[in-house]
Amino acid sequence: MTHSQPPALTREQFTYISELAHREAGLVLSESKTSMIASRLNKRMKTLNIKNIKDYLSILKSDQLDSELPHLISSLTTNVSHFFREQHHYETFKKEVIPALKEKARSGEPIRIWSAGCSSGQEIYSLIFSMHNEFPDFEKHDIKFLATDIDPNIISFAKKAKYSKNQIKGIPENILLKHFDNEGDNYEVKENIRRIPTFRVLNLLKEWPFKLKFDVIFCRNVVIYFDENTQELLWQRFQRVIKKSGWIFIGHSERMNSPERFNFSPTGITTYRQSEFRESR
Repeated sequence: MTHSQPPALTREQFTYISELAHREAGLVLSESKTSMIASRLNKRMKTLNIKNIKDYLSILKSDQLDSELPHLISSLTTNVSHFFREQHHYETFKKEVIPALKEKARSGEPIRIWSAGCSSGQEIYSLIFSMHNEFPDFEKHDIKFLATDIDPNIISFAKKAKYSKNQIKGIPENILLKHFDNEGDNYEVKENIRRIPTFRVLNLLKEWPFKLKFDVIFCRNVVIYFDENTQELLWQRFQRVIKKSGWIFIGHSERMNSPERFNFSPTGITTYRQSEFRESR
């Protein structure tokens, strides 16, 4: 039995896709990964019942680009997530962040928490589980959770919050029993938790429609796909939408070079906090 190979990308085709992905979403695609990219595009083409890469490129060059672009970007990146990933971040959230937010919330201040690049939802739900455990009456206060991703399909999945046995590995038993309904081989986040976060499709390089600033931003394993200039642009934009003394958490393989330029100070492993004493520019 032979397995069909994904259609090879010519250098010209690769260049077109890589330039499009960089221009529209800041992605940097290495030519050394042409075969992997071709394989991922092949999966997307199968979904669309397209057999020829030229036909797929025709879509990208047409007025269908806006609707197809999120699916292309999602195909080119890795949507791997699990609950309480990078546990040290959740320990910091539990021990340092929640006590500070609790005090602010009880004084009447609005609290905003953003999962930027939320993938299939495990991150935002993990944050809500943590908040629920440490601050049980948080819903009596003005505390809101936002989760965004460029891919509308992954946002739909996150809203449904139905996960396989494999996807719920690592969740503490007490949280599993308290916050999930077991349906055969699937585990669904209970409705009282599912209704808390607001999910939105958002390209991080496009306009951000935010009215209030954020107390906490989780943007993990997102900027690894960006070049240095795009990363710096994103740090600047985060600086403008985060409150003084707000926290930002990034992925284990990511770094913020010279964070003081953006008024951030490292406070832990891939954890930074905005300065209270300098105005954001």
